[in-house]
Amino acid sequence: MCRSIKTLRTREVVASDEEIRAAAKQFVRKIAGMREAPKRDPEPFEAAVDEIAAVSRRMLEGLAARRSS
Repeated sequence: MCRSIKTLRTREVVASDEEIRAAAKQFVRKIAGMREAPKRDPEPFEAAVDEIAAVSRRMLEGLAARRSS
């Protein structure tokens, strides 16, 4: 795990969309081995960030729903 990825799940604070997207981007950067999306073909990089952010949001919402039950 990347040590710089911030924990987004706590009992008191709900992660914002910006925080989730930033964590997803850090994850994709680590996997891809690059700091930014390639200038010539950024679509696969950005699509991966979008997908990981969406999956992360659903997971966090599911965990929050279980926590409040």
